[in-house]
Amino acid sequence: MFTSIVQLAGLFLGALMLIACSDERAPLPSPIDILIINGDVYTGEKDDDAQSLDIGVDEGRIVFFGEAEGVVADRIIDASGLVVAPGFIDPHTHALDDLLSADKNHNANYLTQGVTTVFVGNDGDGPVDVAGNFEALVQNQTGTNVAAFIGHGSIRKTVLGGDDRAPTETELETMRAMVRQAMEDGALGLSAGLYYAPASYAKTDELIALAREVAEFGGVYDSHLRDESSYSIGLLAAVEEALIIGRESGAAVHIAHIKALGVDVWGQSADVIKLVEAAQANGQQVTADQYPWRASGTHVSNALIPNWVKEGSTEAFHARLRDPELAMRLREEIGENLRKRGGAEALLIVAGRDDETGKTLSEIAEARGVDSTRAAIDIVLAGDARVASFNMREEDIKAFMTQSWVMTSSDGTNGHPRKFGSFPRKYRYYVANEKAISLDDFIRRSTGLAADVFGLCDRGYIREGYAADLIIFDPRTFGENATFSEPEKNSSGVVYLFVNGAMAIEDGGLKKALSGKTLRRRKCA
Repeated sequence: MFTSIVQLAGLFLGALMLIACSDERAPLPSPIDILIINGDVYTGEKDDDAQSLDIGVDEGRIVFFGEAEGVVADRIIDASGLVVAPGFIDPHTHALDDLLSADKNHNANYLTQGVTTVFVGNDGDGPVDVAGNFEALVQNQTGTNVAAFIGHGSIRKTVLGGDDRAPTETELETMRAMVRQAMEDGALGLSAGLYYAPASYAKTDELIALAREVAEFGGVYDSHLRDESSYSIGLLAAVEEALIIGRESGAAVHIAHIKALGVDVWGQSADVIKLVEAAQANGQQVTADQYPWRASGTHVSNALIPNWVKEGSTEAFHARLRDPELAMRLREEIGENLRKRGGAEALLIVAGRDDETGKTLSEIAEARGVDSTRAAIDIVLAGDARVASFNMREEDIKAFMTQSWVMTSSDGTNGHPRKFGSFPRKYRYYVANEKAISLDDFIRRSTGLAADVFGLCDRGYIREGYAADLIIFDPRTFGENATFSEPEKNSSGVVYLFVNGAMAIEDGGLKKALSGKTLRRRKCA
C-alpha cells in the first residue's frame, strides 16, 4: 500500500513538473524555420527507444521538441518511415587537409555518412597552433563542424625534432606551455600516437607531465596506444600505460581506434575490457572509439619498418634501409612484422604506384621478382604507399563494439573505405544484419556519448536549445558504397542532414553548404 502511494505521488509530481516546464517555455517564433514531423526519433540519450515526436528548428537551434499542434513553420518535413537523430560525431578523423582545401572543405564524404562534427589532430598529429588552425578553418569555411586536439607528436617534433631522447627540463616546460596554450584556445585534449616515431621515443613520464596540463582544463588524454599488437611492450601493457598516464595526471583517458591487431593478440579483447572496467571501477574516466572494419590503414613504413630505423631525418632513415651492415637485421625484423600482420597476402596497397594499387604486397613482390621484405623496403625508398592491413578478427571487433564506453569513429584515411563509409557500415552490417548492437545503441555511440566525453555541451542530443545538427535517414537504404577496390564512393540513405540548422543534404542530394563551425571544449553545466 505504501509503495502504491509513493508511486502515485511520484506520478503527480512528474505531471506538475511537465506543466511547469511547458509554462516556462519561451513563446515560439511564428513561423519557425523548419518543423520535422512523424519520424522515429532517437535523442542520443542512453537506453533511448524511438519516440514519435516532432522537432522544430529556428535560427540554427532546436526550439521545439514534442507534439507540434499549433506550431507554424516555413517548411514542414514529413519523416514518416525515417529515423531522426542527432548528427553523428566522429572523434577520430584525418580530415584537416580536406577541410583546409579549396574544393573538399564541404567534407561530403562525412556528410553523406550523417556526420556533422569531425575531430582533427588525432594520433599526435596536427598543427601546434590550435587558435591559428581554428582561424584558418573559419576563413576557409567547412561543411561539418570541427573540433581539435593538440598533438603530442607535433609538439615533440617542434621541440626535439626527430631525436630519440628525453626532453631537458627546459624543453619539457616549453612542451607543457604549448599544451596549456592549446587548451586555453579550446583544444579537446592531448592526442598521442605512441606507435609512431618520433613520438614512440617518449617515455611515460613525459606523457604524464603533458597530460597534467590537460587535466587542469578537464580535457582528455587521447592515445593511439604504444602497441596494439606485439611490436614492443604488447597490447595489454600499452593499455596499462594509457591508464597510468590518466591516473597519474588526472586526465580522462580515451583509447583511439581500439583493436587487437595481429595474430599474436587475437582474443585479448576480453583482457583489455577487464583492464578498462577495473580502472572505471576505481574512479577513472576511460572510453574508446572504434571503426567497423577488419582492416586497419597505415603506410607500409609504419606497418613494417622498425622505429629505430626512422630516427632523425628522412635521409638518415633511408640510408639505414640501404646499409648492407643492417640488411640482415632489417630482413629479420620486417619479416617478423609481416608475420604479426598475417603475412604479405594480408597487406593490400590502396594508394601507391598506379600499377600496384589494389594488389597485395605478396603479388607485388612476385611481379618484381623479389621477396616481400625486399619489396616493402623498395616501396618505402620510392616514397612509401598506403596499405590496408587485414589484421583483426570479428570476435574482437564485436567484443569491443558491445561495450557501452566504445563510440563510433572512422579514422578516415585515403585509400581505405572507412573514410567514406564507417558510420553507415556500422549500421548496415553490425546493427541491421549482424544485430551485434541495437539501433538506439548505435545512435548513442555515434552522438551523445562523444559529446559528453569531449565537452561538446550543445551537441550530440535532440534537446531544446541545442544546435540543430540533425540526421534523417532511411533505415532501409542507409549503408556504405565504398569498398577496398572503390574506396571513394559516398554513402547512401541520408535523406536530410542539418548542420547548425542549415540543410547540407536535401531529399538525398548534397547541397555543399558551408555551415560548419569550429567547436571548443567547454565545461558543461
